[in-house]
Amino acid sequence: MLRQVDAGVQNPDAYEEFVGRRVMDELKELAAQLRGRRILHVNSTSYGGGVSELLRSMTPLYLGLGLDVEWRVITGGERFFRVSKGFHNALQGAEYPASDQAREIFEMHSGRNASLLEGEYDFVMAHDPQTLAMRRFRGPDGARWVWRCHIDTSEPDPDVLSYLTPFMREHDALVFTMEEFVPKALEHPRVAVMAPGIDPLSPKNMPVPERMCHQIARWMGVDLDKPLLTQVSRFDPWKDPEGVIRVYRQVREEVPGLQLALLGSLAMDDPEGWGIYQGILKETQGDPDIHVATNLTGVSSVEVNAFQRHSDVVIQKSIREGFGLVVSETLWKGTPVVAGRAGGIPLQMEDGVGGFLAKDESEFVERVLYLLRTPGEAARVGAAGRERVRENFLIARLMRDEMRLLASL
Repeated sequence: MLRQVDAGVQNPDAYEEFVGRRVMDELKELAAQLRGRRILHVNSTSYGGGVSELLRSMTPLYLGLGLDVEWRVITGGERFFRVSKGFHNALQGAEYPASDQAREIFEMHSGRNASLLEGEYDFVMAHDPQTLAMRRFRGPDGARWVWRCHIDTSEPDPDVLSYLTPFMREHDALVFTMEEFVPKALEHPRVAVMAPGIDPLSPKNMPVPERMCHQIARWMGVDLDKPLLTQVSRFDPWKDPEGVIRVYRQVREEVPGLQLALLGSLAMDDPEGWGIYQGILKETQGDPDIHVATNLTGVSSVEVNAFQRHSDVVIQKSIREGFGLVVSETLWKGTPVVAGRAGGIPLQMEDGVGGFLAKDESEFVERVLYLLRTPGEAARVGAAGRERVRENFLIARLMRDEMRLLASL
């Protein structure tokens, strides 16, 4: 049986102060339409990435709305997760040889996970490539299946897309973050577009006193008297951590004493991350002003929260990005961001509202320097970003969109 992730119950009324009574009333009305239905979310890991963070917040809130919702995690060994990460990268534009062996591994484990899915459900929300083929091997089960793609599929590898498209078409609905991510070759009668949202009450986003932020930063080796540049992301080539280090070193030539924090997460469904993490440690060895830490070395959501608040500037140097929850998380705290023009990032911010978008390393350097040298402007930009997130990218809006889709099915 697929492992169920434990989740508490969150009172939905706690979100009214952020989104208003009208939005909360709409959520309760949508929940009433779905009450009595069994809803399952299934993904590949319970920690270490944006999908797990979304489900960690959404599941308790759904339960608080009186819905019968479960969150379960698939199984798979290293071979399966290497293949599924290869498909993941290929859908984002990398080359990956979808060999007969890779397909056999993917389908064998997908069949096993489908057989381990016990019980009857009215709706199954399957997330990302790791779960894509379960619908086929599950067979007719009376449920409406929705596949939710969280990555940038605007320029996928054509061979991998051709292989995976039949699995996509077998779902009752497909969900992408942006219209631009819907593959042009994909023909499906029910495609929805919905951006993620952050939870203002989660440990990563809840208010944290400034004194505690300082204590946490100091505990992790940060000198509070020196400026701090931070990137928070999975250790993934699409986040370009090596490029972040290059930007930091160029900025430090103009801002002596600048520190860099690279806070990353490692997850059981991403064996590629371990090698990237080791490469970063090797690249930064000997520089006491670079702080590298992971969820396995003491960095929880609370530490990330503190660093996003304490940092002078946060950088998100993504090459490809499905959405980039860390951008909205940082903007929510009023901290300015310099980010790449990738995927869903421009949805969340624009030049002068939350921070600045940069197209290359020289522009990253220029924008980071500007914000470090003009703290008053950095504060203004950050405040504008928080308001943009409040209006567009909180979890209540995401749940409204998702419940509307399920009700329509």
